[in-house]
Amino acid sequence: MTSADHLAELRALLTLRLTPHLGPRRIENLRLHFGSAGAALRAPLTALRAVPGLDVKSLEAVGTPKAAQGAEAELDKARAEGVTLLGRGLEGYPPALDALGDPPPVLWVRGELPDFPVVPRAVGIVGTRGASPHALALTRALAADLARAGVTVVSGLARGVDTAAHEASVGAGGVSVGVLGSAVNRVYPAENERLAERLTLLSEYPLGTGPAQHHFPTRNRLIAALSAGVVVVEGELKSGSLITATHALECGRTVFAVPGRAGDPRAAGPHRLLREGAVLTEAAGDVLTELGWDAAPAAPTPDLPPEQARAHAALKTPATLDDLHASTGLPLPELQTALVMLQLMGLAEEVGGRWARR
Repeated sequence: MTSADHLAELRALLTLRLTPHLGPRRIENLRLHFGSAGAALRAPLTALRAVPGLDVKSLEAVGTPKAAQGAEAELDKARAEGVTLLGRGLEGYPPALDALGDPPPVLWVRGELPDFPVVPRAVGIVGTRGASPHALALTRALAADLARAGVTVVSGLARGVDTAAHEASVGAGGVSVGVLGSAVNRVYPAENERLAERLTLLSEYPLGTGPAQHHFPTRNRLIAALSAGVVVVEGELKSGSLITATHALECGRTVFAVPGRAGDPRAAGPHRLLREGAVLTEAAGDVLTELGWDAAPAAPTPDLPPEQARAHAALKTPATLDDLHASTGLPLPELQTALVMLQLMGLAEEVGGRWARR
């Protein structure tokens, strides 16, 4: 396909995307029925009537001039803002999204999108916005270790678990993709704008689109499809995290769940998933082993005095002071001093009564 043909088909896909009464499923039906979006726009009404799933309103809407004008304007905006548009069926569109029954006809991307083959070397990490300190510490350790193993971390850039996963992944030198429920030039929440600059952002919404409540459950299917497996860290029974897990199962992906504290509503979602067969997950090794991937290389060991080195080595997972006292064998005063020194150097943190690596 020449560059001119590529642009023409992208323009056609964008025109269909901006056509009223046409959602992803109907657009995909049109594309598959006629062989391309361009052919669908050129088809007569009699031929369009043969496409499954189209009602009277959608039939009348196909090929309206307003949608074509909107597509041209959107292409101009994307060029001006340095945003890449990827069209279904065109080079660069992630094959991993073939797992969906309703793949987006067009994706908006800010940054460099990594490869997402049919089974991507990527893991989604999701959880509640109001995560516990323990969950945040575990998320950071999990995401950093996955990043060191060359795994792309995918999440939704929301507060809480999503933010911790993105920060830890890029902090460990990895690649992280934020899938938004808004346009790539409308980062939500606004406090994550600086973090977003370190990520690749992906959305199925036109530039300028703000966040909306119904966008978030929809974007969760993209997180699921772009991942070989999805880890649910915390989430209530009726939460976006469980919606993502459901999409993952529908896509044939593996679902992982982190056990939580009995009685904590935030643990109810993962516990249900575990009862239904999700893979119990406490560290990155659980994910890597289940997916048959190489283990992460050990994090660089800093040059530390003996007591601090022993305490740091024991922080493989978040642990209480008593746990560390038992595992290191250090006298309590020396252990406490070592932990404080690690904290001052930015190598450890105490959250919710547990110590964890940073």
